Parts: sequence; structure tokens; C-alpha cells
Amino acid sequence: MKTFLIPVLAIIIGIAIAFFSKNKKTAGTKLLLSFSGAFLLALTLFDLLPEVYESLNAKRTGVFIMIGILLQIILEFLSKGAEHGHVHIHKDDTEFPWLLFVSLCIHSFLEGFPIHQHNDMVYGVFIHKIPIAALITIFLLQSSFAKAKVVGFLFVFAIMTPLGTLISNHAAIPAEYINCINAVVIGIFFHISTTILFESSEGHKFNLSKLLVICLGIIIAYFV
Repeated sequence: MKTFLIPVLAIIIGIAIAFFSKNKKTAGTKLLLSFSGAFLLALTLFDLLPEVYESLNAKRTGVFIMIGILLQIILEFLSKGAEHGHVHIHKDDTEFPWLLFVSLCIHSFLEGFPIHQHNDMVYGVFIHKIPIAALITIFLLQSSFAKAKVVGFLFVFAIMTPLGTLISNHAAIPAEYINCINAVVIGIFFHISTTILFESSEGHKFNLSKLLVICLGIIIAYFV
């Protein structure tokens, strides 16, 4: 049950952060974003990548990982980078951002596939979704969209990852196909996490605080 509830909890925490920060992107949010990128990347390397390579041919795995990277590039073209903290919604915008919505839903749905009852990827997704949910909520609340649309956006966004997990764990999909999808998700995680690590500071420069939270993310991922 926790595999379904934890990703939803991440969205709730992200929304709470948005309200407590008074709808402003703070230094703490940026550091949390850096931590999440390091934690997700390390957990993917320590946990998910070896699992997939044990199940699939090595070159085939590499092909699907590259497909995942390319897919994430396409999704970011649609969302303008919302998956790693770049949200561009202006107060004067009145047209609902359907491309952003669809892109985030596809991304969230796919990241639910590697989550199983006995692995730790749920924690990587959990940490990743908190700052993203906070930043998306901040920008949605600053927009001119009706509150009902904002709530609907966040609700659907919240349930997409558990939906992916549900289908992965209970649908009659051959294990080989699930592993191929997981390899695609690895590529998505690689692209997102590395982008976060190199873009979450101004001027693409590392400062001491960011370096410390990145190291902390890697260490915690190792011992999870």
C-alpha cells in the first residue's frame, strides 16, 4: 500500500511547501531540488540499473535507456522543463497549459513502473516529486487559472504515478516488457537528475550548500 500512498504524499508535501513559502521560489526549494536530483540519480544507479541489466541484454538495455533520454527531451519540449523545476506560467495566461499537463502526466505515469513492493525506487520518486510539486503549485497559484482547474491539475498529477505502479504490478504484462519500460524510465531519470544537478544554481556553478546536499543525497541513497 505504501508504494501507492508515498508518491501522493509527496504531492501533498509539495503543495504545503508552496503555501508556507507564500508562493515564492526560495533558496531552500532550490537546495531540495538539488538533493532530489542527487538522490534520484544515485538510487537509479544503485538499485534500478543493476536490476534491469540482470534481466535484459546489455546492448538492448542501453538502447531503451537512450530512448528514455530522447523521450524526456521531447516531454521537456512540451512542458518547457517542468519535470526538473522550470515552470513558465504567467499571471496573464488564461489558456490552460494542456501541453504541460499532458507531459507531466506521461512522465509521472512512467515513473511509477519501476516501483515494486520490495524495492526502494518509491523513495527516489518521493524525494523527486516534492520540490517539483511545490514549484508547479507556486506557478499555478500565481496564474489566472480557475482554482477548480488548479485543483484538478494537481489531483490528476498526483494519481498518475500510483496508476503506473498499479498497472506495472497487477496488469498481465510480460516481465520482459516491464523491464524494457523500466530501462526507458532509467533514461528519463538520468536526464532529469543530471539536468537538475547542473541547472539548479545560477550560472551553472556549484556552491558549498549545493555540494553538501548533493553528497548527502548520494550517501542516503547508498544506505537506503
